[in-house]
Amino acid sequence: MTDQRIPWDQYFMAQAVLLALRSTCTRLEVGATLVKDKRIIAGGYNGSVSGDVHCIDDGCYVVDNHCIRTIHAEMNALLQCAKLGISTDQAEVYVTHFPCLQCTKALLQAGIRKIYYLHDYRNDPYAVELINQVGATAQKVVLEPEYFQKLSFGSLNELTE
Repeated sequence: MTDQRIPWDQYFMAQAVLLALRSTCTRLEVGATLVKDKRIIAGGYNGSVSGDVHCIDDGCYVVDNHCIRTIHAEMNALLQCAKLGISTDQAEVYVTHFPCLQCTKALLQAGIRKIYYLHDYRNDPYAVELINQVGATAQKVVLEPEYFQKLSFGSLNELTE
């Protein structure tokens, strides 16, 4: 076990993984954390519009092999910032899966210049091209188990019993 503090990329990516656990999509659970100046400004997960039924309850609404009921995690995080009036210019995103083309375009247009992702997922060549063209970066993050060994969920269970 390490005695070092968890590095920022591990910390923020772990937050995205935690957010993915809230996903209501049965096809892929995705989480996204927006960060600015080492502070979390928003989080999102893929799920239905607030007030609509969820895929976990009524199944996915699939058209052309895409669930059209779901708003992607990255979009939900950006929309949370828009709703609350929080600037995303020069922010970073930590997302569990490489963003789709539409999310990549939205992230770049919103001023995100660093995209950190945990898993490759249908990485669109044009999305990669756009990232490079605007001077942004995309970097894969590998979660290092040594930083998570301290977590003791057993003690949490003892508190609730």
